[in-house]
Amino acid sequence: MAKKKTLELAATGRRKTSIARVRMIEGTGTITVNGLEANNYFQTALQQELLKKPFITADVVDKFDVIALVKGGGKSGQCGAVVHAVSRSLASSDEELKDILKKAGFLTRDARVKERKKPGQPGARKRFQFSKR
Repeated sequence: MAKKKTLELAATGRRKTSIARVRMIEGTGTITVNGLEANNYFQTALQQELLKKPFITADVVDKFDVIALVKGGGKSGQCGAVVHAVSRSLASSDEELKDILKKAGFLTRDARVKERKKPGQPGARKRFQFSKR
């Protein structure tokens, strides 16, 4: 018996120091992050909404199962990395979706990273207090 072909997509997304590797398979719309359900892994409502936005924008809600592995950074950066990876994998599947997701800003890598501490200073920009005497 012939095996049914299913669409499988993969991509990598980055945000701050977080890196997310995502596999997307045609399915029911479940999102798994590091072995946990997305609602258990990302507990704030803002992060849960952000995860769904690329699917809503591309109009493919509940059509893909997402399996994500995320390393580095905090929860906010990890959520952004997963969204970036999901958007990139959706864009690779269809050229029309690429234009839609690009206009919505999901394909742009957010390159903002914490500035490094400089020598001779207590922080990146802060100076030690000046003493006249």
